[in-house]
Amino acid sequence: MITTQTIRVNSLKGINKLAVLLAGNLSKLKTGKAAVLALSGDLGTGKTAFVRYFLRALGVKQRITSPTFVITKSYKLKTKNYKTAYHIDCYRIKNPRELFELGLKEILENLRNIVLIEWPEKVEKILPSQIIWLNFRHGTKERERIIQIIKIPKSLSDSIKRYFRSN
Repeated sequence: MITTQTIRVNSLKGINKLAVLLAGNLSKLKTGKAAVLALSGDLGTGKTAFVRYFLRALGVKQRITSPTFVITKSYKLKTKNYKTAYHIDCYRIKNPRELFELGLKEILENLRNIVLIEWPEKVEKILPSQIIWLNFRHGTKERERIIQIIKIPKSLSDSIKRYFRSN
């Protein structure tokens, strides 16, 4: 069963907790293809910070920066289920087909890949249907962020509810 969930965090620490939780439970996604997370939201809402924390939780030690100008960056993983993580920034993409020239089709078909896509609304029509969509918004307080997680499996949603209720 697929569900939607909204959480509020009051600092980057909260974004880190969510990223670590999702990274640790990603193997619950049984799509037969790459695990894809779409990160939507205005500038400064925490999308790139989420990616950094997520990749750190998977053991990436190298410097993690936004691929705004290079469009995509890849990171080798040493996890049981995944070998490579791709961080794709679609902010500068004019036509979604540009991503196919960068090998997106092959990346998405490999079940050993994780794909984190910033500005996914620019390429939504070419994304797979089985995807976790995170929508980041500014809250009313300076550091508050509201993160709506869409199309998340219920088992993962239950884990997030339990974790954020107890912390």
